[in-house]
Amino acid sequence: MKRTLLIVGLAAAMLGAWCIGRLQGQADANKVVFAAADKANYTSTTNGVSTASIWGDGNVGAHGTFTKFTPGYDAGLHTHTNDVWIVGIKGAYLYKDDAGEKRVGPGDFLRVPGGHKHWSGGDKKEGALFYEESSGKFDLIPAK
Repeated sequence: MKRTLLIVGLAAAMLGAWCIGRLQGQADANKVVFAAADKANYTSTTNGVSTASIWGDGNVGAHGTFTKFTPGYDAGLHTHTNDVWIVGIKGAYLYKDDAGEKRVGPGDFLRVPGGHKHWSGGDKKEGALFYEESSGKFDLIPAK
């Protein structure tokens, strides 16, 4: 009985956390959002990466951002808790996993499932500018 209550309680907590994250991303669901990547206000987040928030807040929950990688940027092998969707704008977002390598250039789309181990980086000459969207908070968890 205690085990069943624990499982039900854990499932309810997970559902509640998902709903909160989903609602945060939908707060402006009835507003039209337009953003130009070349006019966005970028902030450096780590060495080699800068972002411009378009909607939501990647530090809290669901969000959409423009992200720039400097030429040759190497994020190392890692995972993310939540799914991440990427659309290339300029240069190339480089992606590698056990299935092989992908070059996500202008107009290309990539979906990375949460928990999926991969490597990413920016093109050695041009770096990368891409639109990134996620259903939850952004994180980068180094993998071994």
